[in-house]
Amino acid sequence: MANKDVSYYMNLPYTIQIKPRDDGDGLYYFAKVLELDGCMSDGKTPEEAFQNIREAMEGWLEVKLEHGDSIPEPESDDEYSGKFVVRVPKNLHRELVMKARQEGVSLNQYVLYKLSR
Repeated sequence: MANKDVSYYMNLPYTIQIKPRDDGDGLYYFAKVLELDGCMSDGKTPEEAFQNIREAMEGWLEVKLEHGDSIPEPESDDEYSGKFVVRVPKNLHRELVMKARQEGVSLNQYVLYKLSR
């Protein structure tokens, strides 16, 4: 597409993450776009945080386009197999296997659980 304007980017499936936070002044919701470094906002409710992050995205994109900066596009899950190899020290491998046995699950299931937390 030759004309990648704000509208083009706003219609892409970016990953918006919204998490509750409490900084001592009360509960609020922090939102960020994972693919757009520094694009973040917040709101009193998840819905408000979502609206605010969409507005922040527009502003973020406008500035990047104005300055001719590159803008990352979201990647498809199809680009990932779900597998990767990690080398660990033997003693850590042994420890993970033992903990997986204690939990009654495979090493793969145990590591997946730990990584997803």
